[in-house]
Amino acid sequence: MLDLGYRDKAYLSKYDLDVKLFEKFDLKVLDLIPIRKVFLLSTNKGDKILKRIDCTLYEFDFIVKALKYVNTNFERVMNFEDSTEGKKYAEWKGEYYCIMNKVKGRECEFSNPVDLAISAQGIGELHKASEGFRYKNSNKYICGNLFKNLSRKKEEMLFFKRMVNLYENKGEFDDIFLKNVDNYVNKIDDCIAFLDKTAYYKLCSEEDKISLCHHDLAHHNIIIDEDKAYFIDFDFSVIDLKVHDLCNFINKVTKTFSFDIDKCKAILDNYRITNTLNQNELNVLFGMITFPEDFYEICKDYYSKRKEWDEQTFVSRLKRKVNFEPDRQEFLQEFKQQYTI
Repeated sequence: MLDLGYRDKAYLSKYDLDVKLFEKFDLKVLDLIPIRKVFLLSTNKGDKILKRIDCTLYEFDFIVKALKYVNTNFERVMNFEDSTEGKKYAEWKGEYYCIMNKVKGRECEFSNPVDLAISAQGIGELHKASEGFRYKNSNKYICGNLFKNLSRKKEEMLFFKRMVNLYENKGEFDDIFLKNVDNYVNKIDDCIAFLDKTAYYKLCSEEDKISLCHHDLAHHNIIIDEDKAYFIDFDFSVIDLKVHDLCNFINKVTKTFSFDIDKCKAILDNYRITNTLNQNELNVLFGMITFPEDFYEICKDYYSKRKEWDEQTFVSRLKRKVNFEPDRQEFLQEFKQQYTI
């Protein structure tokens, strides 16, 4: 069995691995291995992935329809197996499960420049293949909502500040948060002010600037096989400007390498091999990247109790993010000079 974290073990314990569940997909399971929050199945029909569906069936239907649309022009995404009832899921004891084909390959390594180039080109292909896809669920169509979302996040930070100031006994995380929160709120204001001067709303009216955004381009959701990138786990996918996904990807990559501008340059150069980015998009992308996502996320995770880390883990991660802020600012300055006007 793989070395799983506490949260993964707790999550996997909720699975009901009854043979009758697999019969609903006409599968005979020979072996199974836990991987993060899913099970790898060895079956009579090849290797499969079993996943418990956490979202609503309405949201799951969005993912199914989005990937079906993408698949007509770009086949390097996961596919769902049909159940014996002809659905992409099966109900078992009040829970819903889906089965996917296992994508052959290995997880992307951001430290590998070849992997990074392949991934960026693949993201461009994914975006191009998804142009024109729409869905009736307005919660998944977020194009045009950027300013509202940024303002909401700012208000959350201010709420946390008011809440922590009321604490009689403040911990180390609280002290670091209070010492830095005003500075980061100011950065959010600067982010909003910059974006307000861009052509954001114009881009939201241009069909070829909008795509299916994966929205969670972590290294383990990008599988590399024979110099091609495959994409899995679309649980958080939305419809938005394609620069939304690029912002997400650039943030995930650069923060791991002390905000190295060369990593960002490699991503943008390779993305433009398979897709386009005009100046208006680059300006909006810069504005998005200026948002202090790391600081916001760790504080929300802590004060909203979204993650079950111990206190010291939260403190060490917050310290790391704050300590890297000068590097982030240098990165932003270099990005601004090279890509914005």
